[in-house]
Amino acid sequence: MNSPEYIPSEKLLSILFYSPNATAIYSGSDITIVSANEAMLKFWGKNREVVGQTFDQALPELHDQPFSGILKEVWNTGQTYNGRDYPAILKVDGIMQKFYFDFEYKPFLDAQGNTEFILHTAFEVTERKESQNRLEEKFKSEQQLIDDLSALNEEYLTTNEDLISKHDELYAANNELLEARKQLLKANHSLAENEKRFKTLVEKSPVAMASLKGENFEVDIVNDMVLKIWNKDKSVIGLPLIQALPELEGQSFIEILNGVYHKGEPYYGQEIKAHIAENENLVERYLNFVYQPIFDENNKSISILIVANDVTDQVIARNSVTEMNNRLEIALDASRLGSTEVDLKTGIMQSTHQFKYNFGYLPEEEFNYPDLFDAMFPEYRDKIRALVQEAIQTNGIYKAEYPIKWRDGSIHWIQAHGRARYDENGIANRMIGMTADITDKKLIEQRKDDFLSVASHELKTPLTAVKASIQLLNRIKERPYSDIHVKLIEQSNKGIDKMSVLIDDLLNMSKMGQDQLHLECNTFNLHDMLHKSCSHVRLENEYQIIVNSDNSLQIYADEHRIEQVVVNFVNNAIKYAKNSKEIHISTELVNDHIKISVKDFGPGIQESEIPHIFDRYYRSNHLGKSYSGIGLGLYICSEIIKKHSGKIGVDSIKGEGSTFWFILPQNIKIEQN
Repeated sequence: MNSPEYIPSEKLLSILFYSPNATAIYSGSDITIVSANEAMLKFWGKNREVVGQTFDQALPELHDQPFSGILKEVWNTGQTYNGRDYPAILKVDGIMQKFYFDFEYKPFLDAQGNTEFILHTAFEVTERKESQNRLEEKFKSEQQLIDDLSALNEEYLTTNEDLISKHDELYAANNELLEARKQLLKANHSLAENEKRFKTLVEKSPVAMASLKGENFEVDIVNDMVLKIWNKDKSVIGLPLIQALPELEGQSFIEILNGVYHKGEPYYGQEIKAHIAENENLVERYLNFVYQPIFDENNKSISILIVANDVTDQVIARNSVTEMNNRLEIALDASRLGSTEVDLKTGIMQSTHQFKYNFGYLPEEEFNYPDLFDAMFPEYRDKIRALVQEAIQTNGIYKAEYPIKWRDGSIHWIQAHGRARYDENGIANRMIGMTADITDKKLIEQRKDDFLSVASHELKTPLTAVKASIQLLNRIKERPYSDIHVKLIEQSNKGIDKMSVLIDDLLNMSKMGQDQLHLECNTFNLHDMLHKSCSHVRLENEYQIIVNSDNSLQIYADEHRIEQVVVNFVNNAIKYAKNSKEIHISTELVNDHIKISVKDFGPGIQESEIPHIFDRYYRSNHLGKSYSGIGLGLYICSEIIKKHSGKIGVDSIKGEGSTFWFILPQNIKIEQN
């Protein structure tokens, strides 16, 4: 049985205490700082000397900012306040600097509904806010550029309309030819200027821009920003986009461009993943972009303007934070750690659901400090109280393990850690604690202790008998050989055989623990093996072993290990069914498998014991009688059969006997006579 893995509570407590998530706790209507972790102190640009000061005393630079007023409002109303992208000017390293935060002021109320503490959690989002500001500025710039381009397009269409009008006038009146020609030259000059201006705007734009011409999306105009995203140079100008960036094959961008071109509707992409070629490899990038169609005088698409922004760093950073938070949540769930905060004056506890569950309470049930000690075994209570007082006096962490009894009567073991918190006068007023249920660990330790005790006892008993026999033999060694000599030698042999069985079980257990129980398979006659096994039983002539088997049945397996299983079944039949003088060994074919059974006619096995009969270290009570053994024989048998990819089991009827059986798969053949 493998031991479950645990996360050490001390380590996890340290992780939480030094969490990168900034946390502070305030009390009193004057907003006194009673706790602040390292992350919060770093935000403030302060050290731990601010603990015990009021918020206004500790952070005078925030006097003209709204935070103190908000905190007092939360204290008076008992209502949680959440701030997002909130600006704060803090004095850090002697310099007043502007930061942005997401934060929460969460009040904790006492039994009368009055605010007792305020929990302040904060996350610095300056980089996110600045990124948003930059994106907004870029969006405004992009929108202005699009507006300018639209205006240019309208001007372009107007100019074309002027050209058409002048052309008609040319045919209508030859006498106006010179004037029309002058107007035409002027219009052409304006068009060239517009195209030049459009190209300049694209090339000098602070964001990535490109113009794709025609249905093949021929690269017409590009700037350095878009070439950087594409990992290309200006040699792509004049190429269809799919040739300029062949890695776009199979991605969605060409399909989106086709839709924009034919429908004449712009497309806005947000954090779209793109695979871009870089040094003969494809790298992932995330892009925000706009595909804006450009129309001719007939309102038909002639080109598409691309405005893009690489947001890969922001996406990766956000995903990294999300992954870290998920891992922390998984770690807390996996460790099954519960936390609480105890008011040392009132004994009232604010506990997590897991903390209550560790003591057998439901989340909605009230659970306070006296209840914790009531659940504890009486002999541990004074010791735990002493450890708590020592931790308070030394400002240290108390650590303890103790058993508790749930209200349903079940016994559990708790591992606990705690540390005191102090008011402005240095008096401990609260205790922060964490607990974990370590019942499984304690059960494993107890089983190991029980096993060592049983193994020592079982080895000592035959050893004592052998020692006594040898001592008597030594005393009568000079006498003539007699029946007493024979009896003492037989007793010694029985004791040695018994110790050999116990030692073999221990060695087999060791091999299985190290996965060194190797099989040496060969083809052998199963009928012959069953007749040769258990010769020690036949020689004593007290029990009759009856074998019902086809004498031509062959099987491919480890003969020694299969015989070991059969002998163990027979020995158990003799041990637990002494009055059953007949023991039947039989074989049968079941769907190309072979089933081998050992049946006795003894008192049978309790139904409640059958599910555990093949467990490691399990020793059957068997009608209240005590039997020798260390509870490994049947477990070893089950492991041997598993190694053969077989199944093992027992059928038993009270008062009629038990049948132990195992089934081996395939690799079976019948000899032809």
